[in-house]
Amino acid sequence: MDPSRPLIRERSRLSGVLLETASLLPRILAVVILALSGAVRDSHAQNPKRGGTLQFAISAETPHYDSHGSDTFATVHFAAPFYSTLLRFNLDEYPQVIGDLADGWTVAPDLMSYTFKLHRGVRFHDGKELSSEDIKASYDRLRDPPAGIVSTRKATFADIDTIETPDPLTVVFKMKAVNASMLEHFASPWNAIYSIKDLAADPNGPKTRVNGTGPFIFVEHIKGSHVSGRKNDDYFRKGLPYLDGFKGVFTLQAAAMLNAIQGGQLMAEFRGISPAERDRLVQAMGAKIRIEESSWTVNLLVVFNTERKPFDDARVRKALAMAIDRWGGSAGLSRISTLRSVGGVVRPGSPLAAAPDELAKLPGFSRDIKTAREDARKLLADAGVPQLKFQLWNRNLAMPYTPAGIFLVDQWRQIGVEVEHKQSDTSPYIAAMTNGNFDVAIDFSNLFMDDSTLALAKYLSFDKAPQNMSRSKDPELDKLYEDHIRERDPAKRKALVAAFEKRLFEQGYQQPLLWWHRIVPTHKSVMGWKMSPSHNLGQDLAEVWLNV
Repeated sequence: MDPSRPLIRERSRLSGVLLETASLLPRILAVVILALSGAVRDSHAQNPKRGGTLQFAISAETPHYDSHGSDTFATVHFAAPFYSTLLRFNLDEYPQVIGDLADGWTVAPDLMSYTFKLHRGVRFHDGKELSSEDIKASYDRLRDPPAGIVSTRKATFADIDTIETPDPLTVVFKMKAVNASMLEHFASPWNAIYSIKDLAADPNGPKTRVNGTGPFIFVEHIKGSHVSGRKNDDYFRKGLPYLDGFKGVFTLQAAAMLNAIQGGQLMAEFRGISPAERDRLVQAMGAKIRIEESSWTVNLLVVFNTERKPFDDARVRKALAMAIDRWGGSAGLSRISTLRSVGGVVRPGSPLAAAPDELAKLPGFSRDIKTAREDARKLLADAGVPQLKFQLWNRNLAMPYTPAGIFLVDQWRQIGVEVEHKQSDTSPYIAAMTNGNFDVAIDFSNLFMDDSTLALAKYLSFDKAPQNMSRSKDPELDKLYEDHIRERDPAKRKALVAAFEKRLFEQGYQQPLLWWHRIVPTHKSVMGWKMSPSHNLGQDLAEVWLNV
């Protein structure tokens, strides 16, 4: 069977909406199919060339440099080239885990201890030699941050009991309880390893200063313009990086980003663009542009601030969730944005995801939107707010936040709710979310792998999970999460995920709107970068090179 046929059917479905004329379709298909076939893989097999500066787009500017306390891709795309992690994902065999700073490791048969041996001779950019004490200090900060420090991965590493450093190149993690996903969590791109010396001098230092062991050394951050780095000649992975340096240009406006890629000023946008933006680049650039596509481990969330009235009332939250036609929204938004799939708390189609028919039984996912909206109106009346008005807090990223916000305002209008759509730059947006200064907001679940432990952690009680922007506290959800992470039987784990979703959506604290579809454009001269379902992975740029 011709492997391009499913792709042809997909492009044909989109063509009537995205293109004014079907005459362009054969040309678009020819380019996209070439990019998605062996041509991309073959290019990685060529002998890499050294030198050059990669210039790429970052469609949001990070609010700070500290990946321990961040969930936005803007921080990873900014900081990943400067730092290393203990483990990482092998994108040639995703989701296989391989070493980064770890030269090797052993896991106890009972999963109650993990022992890592570190590469010898690794140095931070300030010249200090890496030791096991740096690993311990970084993970202590992740699992039990000092006062005033935010770790959005606190719940993820709560099962670690002690961290031992028997010698400078050995670190041992002893567990309080079994966590079946712990090895994959050690490979998280958010777990940057910081210097113990830096953390002792200022625990909050990583927010504003960069000192890692990664393939590139920090040069400058010009706010509103760019971040740049130069080659680390003392990088421990010998022979890397290939590039002399990189420049990440902040391009908050999609039109400016597309113009820069088309004009050659920028060579890539590694997060993802919309179908219409993809087709514009292919039409204008032909064989000069490479397009790669994948499902995406990211979704947008509708979040209700449970500390504000009337959103402390489950009836109000549930009514607003029920008014959203996700199935109809998927059909429409997928044509104009990166939003696509209807799903629960884990990625649709992944092993523990609910089947569509099961999902449709839960509040907010009904296919009978007329009846659901009638019931939503009754709930609002029962709660004493039949003429509800509020502000929807949103990020000012054109893709996909703006279309999502416009869609939600229209959905709630149809049950008589008046909504003001307020958008902001990333830094004040995140500050308001973190401080609880909003009524209802569009948030995101930014995963780096298909792991239900990782996915469910976003919805734990606020005192356990600072990334829970609804600020809700629900011991029943916490208990279901605990049972789930201890359970090894896949069928029982799936049942616990289903129970978790049922409780979560009945209470309506926060709920996925739609899951994303990833489309990445790169110039054909960009080699060595590897596509994955997560835009958080593969961004250290160590193996990227330019064929010019």
